[in-house]
Amino acid sequence: MAARIKKDDLVYIRTGNSRGKTGKVLQVFPETQRVIVEGVNMVWKHIRPTEKNRKGGRIQKPASMHISKVQPVDPSTGKGTRVKFAVENGVKRRVAVKSKTDLGVVSRAG
Repeated sequence: MAARIKKDDLVYIRTGNSRGKTGKVLQVFPETQRVIVEGVNMVWKHIRPTEKNRKGGRIQKPASMHISKVQPVDPSTGKGTRVKFAVENGVKRRVAVKSKTDLGVVSRAG
């Protein structure tokens, strides 16, 4: 499947408790179709005491979410957008559907 969402993209959260927020994609897992977005879908992780961390405790970290719950942000409008692909001169690009703004190169031929 083509990469509609890539690492370091700014994305809009469509559903869940974080609906309406935007954040940067930290990691993409294409095999499970999940993404980790900075500052969104935060969960508490309980840490047991170890030699390095003698006290233990709880830390908050972002959890993964399904890729269908996020949309790339259109740079011209600042809102979430659907993505289509356009090929020009052997270069495949991601393009915002409504505004036709370029979202970046996917691959180059050759």
